Amino acid sequence: MITGIISFFLMVFFGIIGLLVLVFWIWMLIDAIQNKGITDGEKIAWVLAIVFLHIIGSLLYFFIGRPKGSAF
Repeated sequence: MITGIISFFLMVFFGIIGLLVLVFWIWMLIDAIQNKGITDGEKIAWVLAIVFLHIIGSLLYFFIGRPKGSAF
């Protein structure tokens, strides 16, 4: 009985985590496609990295690929 309840909550927890990862992946893919701050070659490279490396590519793009906002 207890293991069934724990299993259910773990399934829900990891399901929510998986959904959040999917949303983040789609968000980074759309951002890379629409980004006007990078060249077309960079854009293609980032889109391919995000598609083939999944969450690792998305995280790399999020931290190092997106252009930083200006100070003004």
